[in-house]
Amino acid sequence: MIQAQAVTVRSGARALLQSVNLSCSGGTLTALVGPNGAGKSTLLSVIAGDRVPDEGKILLCGKPVSGYSVRALAQIRSVFPQGSVIRFGYSVAEVVAMGRAFRELPPTDDDAAIRDAMLAAEIEDMAHRNAQTLSGGEQARTTFARVEVQDTPVILLDEPTAALDLRHQERVLQRARQRADAGACVVAVLHDLNLAGAHADKIVLLSEGRVAATGTPREVFRRDRLEAVYRQSVHILDHPTRDCPVVVTT
Repeated sequence: MIQAQAVTVRSGARALLQSVNLSCSGGTLTALVGPNGAGKSTLLSVIAGDRVPDEGKILLCGKPVSGYSVRALAQIRSVFPQGSVIRFGYSVAEVVAMGRAFRELPPTDDDAAIRDAMLAAEIEDMAHRNAQTLSGGEQARTTFARVEVQDTPVILLDEPTAALDLRHQERVLQRARQRADAGACVVAVLHDLNLAGAHADKIVLLSEGRVAATGTPREVFRRDRLEAVYRQSVHILDHPTRDCPVVVTT
């Protein structure tokens, strides 16, 4: 569903992305990881069609992302933006409902979709609150619910767990995993390698605007590779109950 072909993005003399190639299919959750400034959010914004690359192109469902209208893009991809700060004084329920605004879906399904997303995000008791009065984590959960009700085949999440506590980090990524298992193509920028390793099928490790490694969590999370990219000593352990690696610093 997503193909990045030799994508390069520059800011002045600096290359934010350098000849990045990436392919993501339906039914998968791909985690973009790497240190600060590696190019993760830049790559996600190019995939979303919010930023035009200086070189290369992005294909969404086989068509250049630049060839879609705004309304057509709303049918294909939903985006959780970095920060997820809500800057308008609508109620929580109204913010979540915005995810249905441009979707060509049966309006008779709207109420059930909104209710389901709010229950999953545990914000149903905040439905009538002004969204601007919420904490950062509550706003993030509201934004994730808005993304969910858009119900698109491609879901792009930029640090969706950054403002969340342990419980809600797990719930959001479990919900993203469920979307992938149901056939969606989910791509998430994550800083927490252990969350990425626990929930993603594929890891794309970025370093200085380039892809340093791509593969399963066990293939990518090698001690020598992570120490070189992050410039931090680590150990790789086995999770005691999940079949995934755990990265701990030393």
